[in-house]
Amino acid sequence: MIHISGSLAFDRIMTFPGLFEEHILPEKLHFLNVAFLIDRIEEKHGGTAGNIAYTLSLLGEPSTLYTCVGRDFADYGEKLKSLGIRLDGVKTLPDGFTACAYITTDKADNQITGFAPSAMSTPVFPEIKPAVSKGDWALIGPGNSDDMIALAAYYRENGTKYIFDPGQQTTALSGEQLASGLTGAEILIGNDYEIELIQKATGLTRADILDRVGTLITTYGAKGSSLERKGVAPYPIPAVKPDTVADPTGAGDSFRSGLLKGLHAGMGVEISARFGAVASSFCVEKYGTQVHAFTADEFRLRFEAAFGPMPLLK
Repeated sequence: MIHISGSLAFDRIMTFPGLFEEHILPEKLHFLNVAFLIDRIEEKHGGTAGNIAYTLSLLGEPSTLYTCVGRDFADYGEKLKSLGIRLDGVKTLPDGFTACAYITTDKADNQITGFAPSAMSTPVFPEIKPAVSKGDWALIGPGNSDDMIALAAYYRENGTKYIFDPGQQTTALSGEQLASGLTGAEILIGNDYEIELIQKATGLTRADILDRVGTLITTYGAKGSSLERKGVAPYPIPAVKPDTVADPTGAGDSFRSGLLKGLHAGMGVEISARFGAVASSFCVEKYGTQVHAFTADEFRLRFEAAFGPMPLLK
């Protein structure tokens, strides 16, 4: 089983037809007051945990989610259950609302996001504890801060391999919390900006981080990603070219889905990251984070076009 903690949210995805940088004056950053006229808005099911579980379901991999949601979650929850995603670890707060993200993307694929945690402000651990077994994997994504640190300790105590992925919660966690969460993780993953924030908050150098984690994965959007281990040269994973680009939102979550699929199947991290790159390419072809789809044959053909023969998956 793959255990995923993080956010379940409604995404309000908006498109700005210009460039943010053309409307932000560096000399006026002390008094920032800007408005962007958007030309498209849609509400989609999202949240990092939901997005990762969704693409895992396309890959035939069941998962269990852990977070708190509100009274408006019923329809979203039924959709997830119909995909074989387990909600054993999801607690509903009858007086609360499900988290909501407001995501604006400019024409250079830069994004500005506002996030209202709402029900996610309530932790689920230790009231709900993952029932882990040998061979399980876990991903700790951006969610309730207390859960993120407590679950890391819980997985370490139970010998469960986990990915620490603080993402948008990086700035909400203290340096001590970040250091605690990543220490003992099989993988620390984040984009290049987030990894820099982690280093700054913890005071850890890249070498220090590699002393504490098995692998560091740094993502660079359309430029792919890089894998680093202690004493080994960085290993690049190129991005896989999609047929078209509609919206980059959720591409990183799909990368994590492919990564987890490979790892849970017993593949090495290099091959697993390639699965992630392929999964990510399907996500950007659609407007939204849980609307893309692919068959096993389509996935295999795209993998082999980018990387050569694809290993057999369980």
